Amino acid sequence: MESKGRIIATLETHILDSSSFGFEPFYLTDLLLPNLPKIEIRENLRLGHKVEKIVSDLIKASTNYKILYENIQIKEGNQTIGEIDFILEEISSKQRMHVEVAYKFYLFDPSLSSAPFHNWIGPNRNDSLKDKVTKLKNKQFPLLYKPQTKAILAAIDTVEIKQKLCLLTSLYVPYQTEVLLEPEYQKAVKGYYIKHDLFKKIVSNNNYFYMPAKKDWGINPANNKVWFSYQEVEMQLTTAIQEKQAVLCWEKNNDTYSEYFIVWW
Repeated sequence: MESKGRIIATLETHILDSSSFGFEPFYLTDLLLPNLPKIEIRENLRLGHKVEKIVSDLIKASTNYKILYENIQIKEGNQTIGEIDFILEEISSKQRMHVEVAYKFYLFDPSLSSAPFHNWIGPNRNDSLKDKVTKLKNKQFPLLYKPQTKAILAAIDTVEIKQKLCLLTSLYVPYQTEVLLEPEYQKAVKGYYIKHDLFKKIVSNNNYFYMPAKKDWGINPANNKVWFSYQEVEMQLTTAIQEKQAVLCWEKNNDTYSEYFIVWW
């Protein structure tokens, strides 16, 4: 996928209002961008690092923010105990802020609890929105106040730094299941997820499919140029499911596109 598609996808991804769980949100729409910058993205970067690179270059291209520090490695002796994504300054107000960036895909499993916030899990069930928020609260944001961090930011009073979260979120709900979500979460819904056994029963052999590598997750399926019949992707899909790896699938029906996860659980 070309870099422009990834840049546009990042800008179009919903940023969850994180104030409900204790963080002031940082919105990319607040960046004043005279033009969309050209951004070189290394192909071998992991997905999260690609998005961080894009966010960094968008901030640098904006006229209302500047980066004071980026990717600060915090060490205790010889051990790295964490990393701070950005220390920014809003140019007009001189307000400094610590901004963390996260790019996440979560599926809603209503069977987990009666509290919707606890029901957002990763496609392979090995992470969750709740766990991410807990880590941010207990580890990531407190890094700012570590003595090692204060030594690096010696010229800045860390007490005056605001802390904000840029949580770019793509959400998926169960196939043909009515789920009542708060409007803030509904805005982030990109599609649905479906169990593999059910998918095999309803799949249309008249449509075309593509299963993007994780580095391409989040890009608009309409940007994709190569499509396959179900028979051509069936073995790839079956192998992934047998290995307990959920698959993101893009589907094309004439000029209509959809995206969904096929899950093994």
